[in-house]
Amino acid sequence: MTAAPAAANNAAPAPKTPRRGVLAAYLALTKPRVIELLLVTTVPAMFLAQRGIPSPWLVLVTLAGGAMSAGSANALNCVADSDIDAVMDRTKKRPLVSYEVPRRSALVFGIVLGVVSFAVLALGANLLAAVLSLAAILFYVFVYTLVLKRRTSQNIVWGGAAGCMPVVIGWAAVTGSVEWPALVMFGVVFLWTPPHFWSLAMKYREDYARAGVPMLPVVATPRQVSARILVYSWATVACTLLLVPATSWVYVAFAVLAGAAFLIVAQRLHNSIRRGHAYNPMKLFHLSNSYLALLFVAIAVDSAVGLPSFVA
Repeated sequence: MTAAPAAANNAAPAPKTPRRGVLAAYLALTKPRVIELLLVTTVPAMFLAQRGIPSPWLVLVTLAGGAMSAGSANALNCVADSDIDAVMDRTKKRPLVSYEVPRRSALVFGIVLGVVSFAVLALGANLLAAVLSLAAILFYVFVYTLVLKRRTSQNIVWGGAAGCMPVVIGWAAVTGSVEWPALVMFGVVFLWTPPHFWSLAMKYREDYARAGVPMLPVVATPRQVSARILVYSWATVACTLLLVPATSWVYVAFAVLAGAAFLIVAQRLHNSIRRGHAYNPMKLFHLSNSYLALLFVAIAVDSAVGLPSFVA
């Protein structure tokens, strides 16, 4: 009489009830909220490259190709990480975990999106933008997801380089080249990424630990993490000022004021942890989103206004 319960306990878990339609499930694979932030940095980079308002058609093509490229990388990431997504509270509602999209279908979907994004950028913008986009997909999937993420606490530092590519792609779409302002913007996003993700990982430390992902907050003390967050925050703000020669006082004023606000919140987080007080890392996480978005909006506004740059 005890065999039946034992068999039931050993049975595979029943598929979870889908909560979305088919199209919504495939859209969720692309992580739209992540794509939004990536595209927010693309358009201002195009404005700065043009030092004015670029062709609306070129902007549309670059955004479409960039969105599909990011969606491809995110979908393939979901395929590779479906095992750890299933044990993390933050990701357990993703389509592969909830059995809304078959794993093979998600893989094909991600590959097709990548191929189409390459074609859109190559035909609508230029080959350089398409190649850079493809390189970002390959780096995110093969270097970050398959190599770095589960092996080192520096995963997000180096793996975050893929998320910096939209600014370079946007610049290349306009100019057909990669020049120093594009590299500075790349540096801004690169240095901004660790404070952004580490503050999130502090909140979901147990999630990452349970999944066996060695995010820095899993392997280091909160004080060590907040100290590194502060260092990278200062480096981020310093890097934003390297764009001064290519911009006017409009951007510079905003970069200084917004940077000060970002640093104050990062410093408060570190102070609270150092003194043993209660702390909420999500304040910095949410502010970091707004900071990066508004910083790049300032780049676009500065370029559209057309005031003389500090170094003409």
